[in-house]
Amino acid sequence: MTSLRHDQQGVTLIESLIAILIFSMGILALVGMYSSAVSRTTDSQYRIEAANHANRIVGQIWANVDRSTAASLTASLNAFQHNPGGANCAYNGAASAVPEVTAWSNAITAAGTGLPGASAATNQIIVDTANFNRVTVTICWRAPGDTYAHRHVVVANIN
Repeated sequence: MTSLRHDQQGVTLIESLIAILIFSMGILALVGMYSSAVSRTTDSQYRIEAANHANRIVGQIWANVDRSTAASLTASLNAFQHNPGGANCAYNGAASAVPEVTAWSNAITAAGTGLPGASAATNQIIVDTANFNRVTVTICWRAPGDTYAHRHVVVANIN
């Protein structure tokens, strides 16, 4: 009987260490899941903000174009064109002089309230009057720690 007790000495310590190891692995898994959830929530928030900015400018274009004649509609739509050149979130070309577009671009790039990593060259409005007055709004941003730029595109026909 004494040899049986002697053979089991230390088993409780090993069982306790294994239980602590399993518990620690579970806690680390929960921390990893929490980190991933926070990252995805932040990314979702930036996508919502980009969609709101894009929809806002499309609404302002729709409300402010001159529809009195076909020529005035084309001219007023073309005035909204912003950074029509370039590609892959590095746009260039003439910036629109329309105050609504300037305010829109400034809101996207504003420190603290705009999208992270957004600049004057990361948002674009292309107007294609030959294709049913198609307006394409593109907004790019790069969140801290991201290795690539995110892009949100809205296409609308303004008539």
